[in-house]
Amino acid sequence: MVDYSFVADHFKFLFTRFLPEVINHSQEQDIRIGRAHYDRGNDFFGAFLGPRMVYTSGFFLSPGDSLEAAQDQKIQLVCEKLQLKKGERLLDIGCGWGTLVAFAARDYGVDATGITVAEKGAEFANAQIAREGVSGSARVKVLDYRDIPKERYQKISCLEMAEHVGVRKFGRFMEQVYGLLDDDGLFFLQIAGLRAKNGLLGFHFEDLVWGLFMNKYIFPGADASMPLSFVVENLEKAGFEIHSVENIGIHYSLTIARWYDNWMANRAEVVKTYGEWWFRLWQVFLAWSVEIAAQGSSTAFQLVANKNLNRFDRRRWIGATNLGERDLTGKKSP
Repeated sequence: MVDYSFVADHFKFLFTRFLPEVINHSQEQDIRIGRAHYDRGNDFFGAFLGPRMVYTSGFFLSPGDSLEAAQDQKIQLVCEKLQLKKGERLLDIGCGWGTLVAFAARDYGVDATGITVAEKGAEFANAQIAREGVSGSARVKVLDYRDIPKERYQKISCLEMAEHVGVRKFGRFMEQVYGLLDDDGLFFLQIAGLRAKNGLLGFHFEDLVWGLFMNKYIFPGADASMPLSFVVENLEKAGFEIHSVENIGIHYSLTIARWYDNWMANRAEVVKTYGEWWFRLWQVFLAWSVEIAAQGSSTAFQLVANKNLNRFDRRRWIGATNLGERDLTGKKSP
């Protein structure tokens, strides 16, 4: 039997690290924490992410899809939900290893810019862009989101980076995105979330203990994983109109299960380079997260939004790809 009781170490972490980081979220803190995680080593992440190097939920057309197929399908879905058109400017905030940036430039003909705080990730991304032959129309820059130049983009994407902004600064980040988006543009947000609070105390103890484990050992400072209502409220306060919301939590469970299999298959190389402690930590993280996502404790949402303006042409939604589980089924992955 598993015991999820709140123990002394939880209280210590909560008051000495978690809450101070939530309150602070300075640029220096966020960059330091981000690089400590994402610049650990491309080989470390490749040991579970596989050749696509995508650190966000995939999208499955069948439970038996491979990880590569699921990530290809997810990237295609993002591009279709954004209604990308040749020549448009795309900004991908928190682009990871640049896979979406390279794909969008290659297959949709957009001018794509990705930003990340991870120097090793950016180096990998620009090499990937060069291999795809789109260096003239795609690039990844080492840049904190607060330093994005005040330019305009027709399309903006942000996949599972907004969690790192923090609860206190999430609304301001949404306002920043609003200011970067053209008046007739679209914003795609994929964000990890938590189930809405319920019960006498407002939360499930396993959810709370898992969240503290994640913040202590895996994603320090990523405290903006919140229920959907929080995300919707902040988008609308920033001036957005939400067109669609899709819960892809079960897709995340399947994605992480594939990551777990990859990680276990690469045990020898991981232990040789990083040691037994890192291998076992990620083993627990991935195995636990498969179940957490499957039971609904944690999930992921895809939201598409536009500026809430009278002149925005809403006829564009008719006949478009709006919900992946309805519209992508039966389509071939790229």
